[in-house]
Amino acid sequence: MTTRTTCQFLQRRFASAAAAAVRPPAGLVRGQRSAVFSREQARQRALFPRIEKLEVTVQGPGLDGTLLVMNKGMSTPLSCARHLTEHHVTNSVLALVDGEPWPLHQPLTHSCSLTLLTFKDSDPTLANQAYWRSCAALLGQVLETAFKDEFTVELLSTPELPVTSGAFCCDVVLDPRLDSWTPSEESLRSLTRGAQHLIHQDMPWEPLEVVPSVALEVFSHSRSKQEEVEQKAAQSPKGTVMLYRCCDHVLLSAGPLVSRTGLCSQYEVTAVHSLGQGAWGQHRRAQGLSLPLQLQAHHTVWRKLRQRAEKLVDVPRPDEVSPPSSPDTTPQPVTTSV
Repeated sequence: MTTRTTCQFLQRRFASAAAAAVRPPAGLVRGQRSAVFSREQARQRALFPRIEKLEVTVQGPGLDGTLLVMNKGMSTPLSCARHLTEHHVTNSVLALVDGEPWPLHQPLTHSCSLTLLTFKDSDPTLANQAYWRSCAALLGQVLETAFKDEFTVELLSTPELPVTSGAFCCDVVLDPRLDSWTPSEESLRSLTRGAQHLIHQDMPWEPLEVVPSVALEVFSHSRSKQEEVEQKAAQSPKGTVMLYRCCDHVLLSAGPLVSRTGLCSQYEVTAVHSLGQGAWGQHRRAQGLSLPLQLQAHHTVWRKLRQRAEKLVDVPRPDEVSPPSSPDTTPQPVTTSV
């Protein structure tokens, strides 16, 4: 059995390497990924041909005891928010379903308790984590479309970082013809404008939980993503992985994202650092800084945070155990929320 599994893994790696060698233009790759996503999304929705009802008990200030009757496999936490107030629709960024983090656009499949999370909760930790993760996802989407279609852009596994790291990150390998490229200030401003364009479009991050075979098909032209699919599926109790789509950009995520790009406000790409040669080529780490729509920073505070976000973020390897952090005098981004 071990030999067979090893052979299957090697076959996938060799097939992926061969596919990467004849990788079509980036636009076609994005279209293929989005098409597979749409096909699987339609298949999953078809699993609920009849409208069945479920009960959602809403928790939260002024809401305890509120009971909503929703549609199984169709209604989402955002659907529930629309039955409450406009405040809940515009300010909710994530949900807890029976105490577990749940994307606002992910359909509910059983009767449950529901809590809507915002950035101004007494404990915004989960909302902050989802926001930082989403900002990194947005940065990856910008990088994937920032270069001419003839150049390949390989997004690597996104480092899972706390807000206190000072910057969100996206690791990437660019086309070998761009190995000598050094980003200028104008390049960073151009990447920032690309992100702000997506923010102004206020586009949703659509979640979709899939089995590994579907994810491997989605990322059939990405060697690193196929390896990441294998790793995440092995770590998942259900053996599944979570995909998200924004426009035609499909990504893997280690945790839930916020509901939409429009929740971002102040957003700036601050640096692109070279990490040297790695497994897939010359690795680079793009970094950025952002605050959500509900929170704003004075320009002097933002300037200090930006200076910190320009410095290379050191991401520990998964096998490294980080010692407990000790207090220091480094300026913190925001302590009570992102």
